[in-house]
Amino acid sequence: MAAPQPPRRVVLLINPTSGRGRGGRNAPLAADRLRARGVHVVEVCGQSADESFELARQALDEGADALVACGGDGTVHLALQLVAGTETPLGIIPVGTGDDNARTLGLPLADAEAAADIVASGHVRTVDAGRISAADGVQRWFLGVMSSGFDSAVNERANTISWPKGQARYLVSILGELRVFKPLPYTVVIDDVHHDGKAMLVAVGNGVSYGGGMKVCPSAIVDDGELSVLFLAELGKPTFLRVLPKVFSGTHVTHPAVTEYSGRRIHLDAPDQIVYADGERVGPLPADIEVAPGAVRVIVPAQG
Repeated sequence: MAAPQPPRRVVLLINPTSGRGRGGRNAPLAADRLRARGVHVVEVCGQSADESFELARQALDEGADALVACGGDGTVHLALQLVAGTETPLGIIPVGTGDDNARTLGLPLADAEAAADIVASGHVRTVDAGRISAADGVQRWFLGVMSSGFDSAVNERANTISWPKGQARYLVSILGELRVFKPLPYTVVIDDVHHDGKAMLVAVGNGVSYGGGMKVCPSAIVDDGELSVLFLAELGKPTFLRVLPKVFSGTHVTHPAVTEYSGRRIHLDAPDQIVYADGERVGPLPADIEVAPGAVRVIVPAQG
């Protein structure tokens, strides 16, 4: 970890809708705490993700010691696109629904003032990032987990319904997708070695978890220069339902249908599949994924 360099000026990227409104409610608390610690705060909050991205980019161009994402993993994902591969540190005020990247980095959850204190302290850790090139030409960085297969199908379904709200929407989508989902023939190439076969899902992890603590890639380490690849082979639906809850403890990897690989470069393909990363829609398969060692400087709690 680099020596702490307390920031003097930060751009605070706010998603007011994160965590069913927690982003908007907690942003003033974070901003006030940062100012109390002597940090000049430039608040950014657009009417859309694209507008927020552009406003944050412009604010960074005017000079800043850090970009701070106030929201959930989607807000972190948006901020990551601006800072990955640069010297600008990424701070996180985790007030979303899942906050899996914050979990991986050991940040306090649902405590905006404590998270702001960490940002103000300026302890920086250098970590890896994943980089996706999807079939439609979209390129995207991710900090946590990239998913495809059953879980992406659930996300796609959830994005088409307006009721119920919150996590219940995903439960309804899981139940709906279970009725129709079939194992997919995957082409998986890791560092030029094929691991093809039918699978329920394939996830690529720079971080450990998604979905609010589902440890889908429990062996992933954010600064080891590699990505973890989780391959869940074809299962009957009753067995799948028994295995699925184990993902919260990471013990699903003991099932014989589950294999974890690691590598630096992954090619992934399956018919009619959309990939998600950090919970955000990226684009269709086939996709090429690679690790970028040390691509991101994140502000984290002091060690020891």
